[in-house]
Amino acid sequence: MQSTNRGRAWLTLAAAPFLLGSICFSGSCEAASHPHHQARADEPRLKSSSALVFDETHSSVLYSRHADVACPIASITKLMTALVVADAKQPLDEVIEITDEDRSTHKGTASRLVPGTRLTRGDLIHLALMSSENRAAHALARSYPGGLEAFVPAMNAKARALGMTSAHFEDPTGLSEENVASPADLSKLLVAASESPEIREYSTDPGYAVRVGRRMLEFRNTNSLVSSPTWNIIVQKTGYTLAAGKCLVMRAIIEDRTVLIVLLNSVGKYTRVADARRIRRWMEATLSGHTDRV
Repeated sequence: MQSTNRGRAWLTLAAAPFLLGSICFSGSCEAASHPHHQARADEPRLKSSSALVFDETHSSVLYSRHADVACPIASITKLMTALVVADAKQPLDEVIEITDEDRSTHKGTASRLVPGTRLTRGDLIHLALMSSENRAAHALARSYPGGLEAFVPAMNAKARALGMTSAHFEDPTGLSEENVASPADLSKLLVAASESPEIREYSTDPGYAVRVGRRMLEFRNTNSLVSSPTWNIIVQKTGYTLAAGKCLVMRAIIEDRTVLIVLLNSVGKYTRVADARRIRRWMEATLSGHTDRV
């Protein structure tokens, strides 16, 4: 088994041809128009419309489907939100109050963080990453130096700095359909997010409790795989909107390899998790012959 060489692996990924992708701001991206990809016999039969599996350890793309096409990414956005907050180096123990400004006008959204709730910045990052709390993410952006008007440009500047050429952000929660990125670009976001100990810890925490008023509220991770002892997940995030479908990104260890998994626009409640399991079984089966590469 070759040792991990992150610098070389990332150079290979950055140079891959799928990074030349196109942007789709309408929510009906090219990938969504090809949901029935015919898998070859040697490929996993994934249900996600767009996907990328990159083996960092061996600097190789294991699987790619529409990996260069930017589509709505829903709450995967919150990884970028957490990165921008981290860059500002604001105190994690500073208390922030949820206000009416943090309410969403989007249909189908709900939150147990009622206006008047007071939580630390660390708690808000924790809930935004772990349970995809939209009001927590919005409050983080609102309390950023310069407020929301400065935060969104900082998100786009961070994307450019990471080389996410197809990415575009309009809000810190992911509820906007104009928050888009390609799977190739999201793999870069995964690597950057993995550099933060807080993002690693908060995004993979199975559950967390905070005090809201006189009650302790329990929150659960939106990704059931973090509770499985058979998975070694470094960082992860889920997302869902009607425009984006079910989404999942992970950096995980599979068969002693560091693997980036990006799954976008899955249809069905459990499809994204099922696809992640298919990828793992496929890798395990492929490597069972003790081959050096997939």
